[in-house]
Amino acid sequence: MFYSEIYFIALQIILHYTVASKAVDKRSVDLSASHALISDVRLSTEVVPTGYEIHLHPIMEKDSFTGTIKINISWSQAIKKISLHAHYDLNLNEKTLTLLKLNKDSAEEVIPILRGDRMLRKTIYIIYLKSTVQECSQCVLKIDFEGNIWQSTEGLFKGSYMDDISNEEKHYLATSMSPNNARRLFPCFDEPGFKVPFTVSIARPKAYTTLFNTPLLRTESLNSSPESSYVVDYFETTPPMSTFTFGFVISQLNKFKPDQGQLIDSELQLEINLWARQGVLAEIKEIYAKLNEIYPLLIDYFNVSLPLKKIDILAIPELGSLRPADCWGLLMFKERDLLSKPSYYFLTHELAYQWLGSWITPDWWNASHINSALVGFLCATVTLKLDNDQEYKAKYPMTLLYSLYYESSKRYPHSRITGLKQEMASQKNEMILRMLNYTLSESTFQAGIRKFVADYQYKAYVSNDLWDAITKQAILDGMLTSEYSVAEIATSWIVKDRLPVITVDTESDKNNLKISQKLYLRERPHDVPEQHLMLWWIPIVMISQDNLNFSLTKPKIWMKEQREILVPNSLAENQFIIVNPQEIGPFPVNYDRKNWNLLLSFLLTEEGRSRIPTYTRAKLLHDAWNLAYAGDLTFATALNITLFMKYERNPIVWTPFFIMIDHIGRHIQMSDVHKKFDMYVQAILTPLYEELRNADSNTWQSELKSIAHRSLSHAGYQPCVDEARQAYKLWMDSANPDMDIILPNNYICVIFKWGTIEEWEFGLERVITFPKNRTRSERTFLLKTLAGCPVQPDKIIRLLNITILEGNGNFTDNDILLIFNMLSGGSVGYETLYNFLYENWSEVRRKFENKTNLWDSLITEATGLFKTSKGYEQVKTLYNQHRGEFGSATHIIESSLKNIKEEVKWSDENLPVINVWLDNFLSNNNRTTEENFL
Repeated sequence: MFYSEIYFIALQIILHYTVASKAVDKRSVDLSASHALISDVRLSTEVVPTGYEIHLHPIMEKDSFTGTIKINISWSQAIKKISLHAHYDLNLNEKTLTLLKLNKDSAEEVIPILRGDRMLRKTIYIIYLKSTVQECSQCVLKIDFEGNIWQSTEGLFKGSYMDDISNEEKHYLATSMSPNNARRLFPCFDEPGFKVPFTVSIARPKAYTTLFNTPLLRTESLNSSPESSYVVDYFETTPPMSTFTFGFVISQLNKFKPDQGQLIDSELQLEINLWARQGVLAEIKEIYAKLNEIYPLLIDYFNVSLPLKKIDILAIPELGSLRPADCWGLLMFKERDLLSKPSYYFLTHELAYQWLGSWITPDWWNASHINSALVGFLCATVTLKLDNDQEYKAKYPMTLLYSLYYESSKRYPHSRITGLKQEMASQKNEMILRMLNYTLSESTFQAGIRKFVADYQYKAYVSNDLWDAITKQAILDGMLTSEYSVAEIATSWIVKDRLPVITVDTESDKNNLKISQKLYLRERPHDVPEQHLMLWWIPIVMISQDNLNFSLTKPKIWMKEQREILVPNSLAENQFIIVNPQEIGPFPVNYDRKNWNLLLSFLLTEEGRSRIPTYTRAKLLHDAWNLAYAGDLTFATALNITLFMKYERNPIVWTPFFIMIDHIGRHIQMSDVHKKFDMYVQAILTPLYEELRNADSNTWQSELKSIAHRSLSHAGYQPCVDEARQAYKLWMDSANPDMDIILPNNYICVIFKWGTIEEWEFGLERVITFPKNRTRSERTFLLKTLAGCPVQPDKIIRLLNITILEGNGNFTDNDILLIFNMLSGGSVGYETLYNFLYENWSEVRRKFENKTNLWDSLITEATGLFKTSKGYEQVKTLYNQHRGEFGSATHIIESSLKNIKEEVKWSDENLPVINVWLDNFLSNNNRTTEENFL
């Protein structure tokens, strides 16, 4: 558990400045990665819509609605039927169904309708006509319909909340059309590629307000009766838009009135209005100010304003799962999301979809990850400007790159989870766009995006439309020659769920630089099928020691899906080179030993650390240990690169170090080198920790100090452990310890790891006697640390005895599953679990006979994590002794044996190297002493 916890905290440093961070906030709104999973039947294009006229009458007290729609239709081919979307929940009145043909020189012509049928198991409604309608005909289809208002956020739904001023329950209606729920509200051509104007009127109770995509035009009494409790709002006709961007809200929210007038686009008089409960209007002022900064920057980037008169932004209490920017001109947020001091990125991300998504729309959902990536990249670009390159850069792009590197380098990426695969595809595409922005130049890339936006206003696009716009601009600006195609470059990355690694050889040829590429794999065995066929277009951006100008990002050469290239006249005597600085492209880089050593020598100097930028220092460190982990670089070189960290103070560079000690630490826990490794961690971290001991709270120094403290504590640094024990004693001595935990959580794992059995038993007692009126998550945390933190087998055996053999009623099956999971975090845990199973086989097997989930989890955690020959023999012995008795877990232990063989190879190759390096390091390091090590 210890190193995994360190890894998690390390990532928090990067996420610290962004409340709604990209790694978690991939709210791709109308075009999220999940939409790529839609397997809808596409409508034919013989008949297409050219406009909608819709009247809706929601009846709030009955949770239902009625409506009438007139669809202007154009025939592109002669055909005698109309296919459109209508959900099963939507009732169409076939008796009033009419089709009128519009004739230029004569009266409207009624076209007889034979019948209407629903397509089996599809939300498609087919209207069969008596005669064929000719090509180029223009018709109006009129349909009356009715349906239900739902509680779930699909179609038209109803919500409620308690008003904190009147203490009354308030209700509201809202829509969620994305991705294909417009068909739940009205019959339509419910595909993103059909973009037409909407003319809409909506009935509402008099005491409510209706907000729609466009401004209110006028309000009339329903049925022209002043006594009616309902009125009808008529709205301005929308610009051409897709059905999924249609939306409205009927509520009693209040409009925020800023001190200095509305936010206005001076060219088109666009207003941005904020709506919320009366009681929280005062909290919106900061959000309004941020929007006032964001909107002009987006206009500047796109070089065009939105063709809207207003954007309404709503903070809706108790709103369910809903993507905020699904509607054009109408953004619906959960109140707590909007009011919890959202970051610039969060607001920019949702606002940018008004341009890319609503105004300019992918033709179908399979292009959604390209759109999502483009929005993500542009939002990062704008946010960096808003934060003056200080705060947001602490997160971007490293969190995306790290997760991308780890997932793509697995034998089975994404664990075959389709949703995760789509999410990672969007992240990778964002990094591809970032690479193009660097290699083609920021000005060329932006000009290409502006041209793309200008050409596809009110239209739908396919991915190649975007790539073509960037290609033409790059050729025009001389950044690419006519033989190059951005589509070809980008496609070489998009079609693979993998990434390359390049190797730079500076030694074998004194006149030329040899560069080769191959598939990047960390997990063993490296047996991915057809990996020799995988090649990418890779930009070779190079920085040499005699010209450390990191603003030069144009590639010296492109690898055009070539296995190996030679770059002539690229080397200087005893001078290092850096390829792919600043993580320009999403790929790691390996060098020969000479170049790595030259880089290390430079980084160990103050001049070197000041002249090599932050991202590049982080990249060198991250690449080195990942390559060593994968078997492409010796661990002696990777550990050498960490030596400059004794002088490093930037949290961005520290993050890969903490990730490194997590991954390596878990691999070596069962070996004799583990204690030496902890001493190494102490030696590297102690100078940082001591320097930051008095850091102010709420600063990045404070965050860095916190993780350094935690890492040192888990490595056994005596001053940190003593501090934790003093705090823990106050809790043990308290009059009523069950009422509250009176010490920071980060101390508890330290005590359960290094403390006495009495201190550990005190924690166990707190779990057993945990009061029912306290938050259960506190008990869960205590149980996780009780199981995952100890390095003494007797503590773990005590916990397993009381929960499994004794069957203590205070522990549920879920508690036992949690214990098994936590024991897998360290070698002491899973080895002790194995010994417990081995010694108590019959009793444990009997207890779990009818609990397959517990049994399978036990076998997984007790046998699947060994990494040495000794561990392999242990698991093999258990398998042989109880062959035929594993039941549902037979395949689990057989898989464990196969995986352990690969881990044994890793250990046999790398542990001796790590051991020798640590011996040399510790003998030469005066800061590390046995007195400070437990």
